Amino acid sequence: MIKQQSFQNASLLRRALTHRSYVHENPQEGEHNERLEFLGDALLTFLSGEYLYRRHPEKGEDELTRRRSALVDEKQLAKFATEVGLDLRMRLGKGASLEGGYQNPNLLSSTFEAVIAAYYLDNNFDIEAVRGVVEPLFDSVPESIVEFRSNVDSKNRFQEWVQRNITQTPPKYVTVQAGGLSHAPEFIAKVFVADKEYGEGRGRSKKEAEKAAAEDALARVKEQKRM
Repeated sequence: MIKQQSFQNASLLRRALTHRSYVHENPQEGEHNERLEFLGDALLTFLSGEYLYRRHPEKGEDELTRRRSALVDEKQLAKFATEVGLDLRMRLGKGASLEGGYQNPNLLSSTFEAVIAAYYLDNNFDIEAVRGVVEPLFDSVPESIVEFRSNVDSKNRFQEWVQRNITQTPPKYVTVQAGGLSHAPEFIAKVFVADKEYGEGRGRSKKEAEKAAAEDALARVKEQKRM
């Protein structure tokens, strides 16, 4: 559990909890948490990959990749954030708060990533300190849930279909911001195979939009198969 008293530098935790919408309304606050979010994402990708590599010596690369995606996807990280109480501590602007930001999976997962990075920096770049925090959370996720999510990840399923039926080259996703507010952007993604568009999707994050595009593509190829 990461608590305020766990930090030697309380300002790091404060920054990790601060969303850009809060800084927009309180310019004197300084930096928001997006740079920390970037670092936290990298740390969690590494630690979850190492965790699964040790735990499943019998699994191949594709299966480990799917399990890693399931263990650190937006939904699961948002759940971790709630479990450690970050949902009550995020510093959001009034607009984001009124729009349900404290329950927003995208904001929760991003804040969790930022706090993980802040803890890493506060512990003088000690990866072992971070491992001690995240591995109990990984352990708390039932194996059945990880396996289920890994099996139904839409992007992986579509890539496997493409490689079975068309080409070994992975699908290409083109994702752009399509609107929304600064604290709640909306993205649109299109997925292409050999320069042909196969699906389109929208989401509150790039990951979510790309998954939606993959789901659309899977639905389209399934419908074509029926025809």
